[in-house]
Amino acid sequence: MASDRSPEDLATALAQMARDLLTQDTVQQTLDRIIAYAVDLVDGCERAGVLTIESGTLRTLAATDEIAAASDRIQLELGEGPCLDSTLRGERVYRIADMATDTRWPRYAPQALALGIGSAMGFLLYTRERNLGALNLYGGRRNAFTEQSEHIGWLLASHAAVAFASARSDAQLQQAIASRQEIGEALGIVMERHKVTEQQAFDLLRRQSQDRNVKLRELARQLAETGELPEE
Repeated sequence: MASDRSPEDLATALAQMARDLLTQDTVQQTLDRIIAYAVDLVDGCERAGVLTIESGTLRTLAATDEIAAASDRIQLELGEGPCLDSTLRGERVYRIADMATDTRWPRYAPQALALGIGSAMGFLLYTRERNLGALNLYGGRRNAFTEQSEHIGWLLASHAAVAFASARSDAQLQQAIASRQEIGEALGIVMERHKVTEQQAFDLLRRQSQDRNVKLRELARQLAETGELPEE
């Protein structure tokens, strides 16, 4: 438990966490490790989740259990709640001492209580470039989180944001490289089959993509895998 650790042990644990997060192979593995560390290192935290926003769409990317996922789902259905405020409005830190007496989210709070959430705390995951989402922590009893909990949570979230951003950038780069390779292979197939130039092959694929409302990289992937374009 975090409360059993000395300040020196907590500092060491956070440093080890920062290194560990940067060694994960995928975005999902990184997020799963983040929420596991939150439960382990933040006193009072029994469950956690990460809510993100992509292209205007909110979704839960990681949750320690169904209760944490349900909390996000209820807020999305109601259109109110602390996680939404943090993610959409950029509130960097929130702490709910007692869900039974908090009046900021009158429709969400009773349903959170019914889930067994007595208190909550959350942190905006952000870098200088962008808002990545929110790390949300939950306790079963009221007043589960202290000032010390908030301080450790903030440090954890700061490291988590850097690791999350790095993992996502790596994934996007890998996807771009894979797409480029697939498109190059698809162009080669079209050039060979139709005896056309690279530009003509690209124009053909682009027209197919537009006519069928299929992304170019998906069309190229199918052609690279099967050797055939979709039938007219």
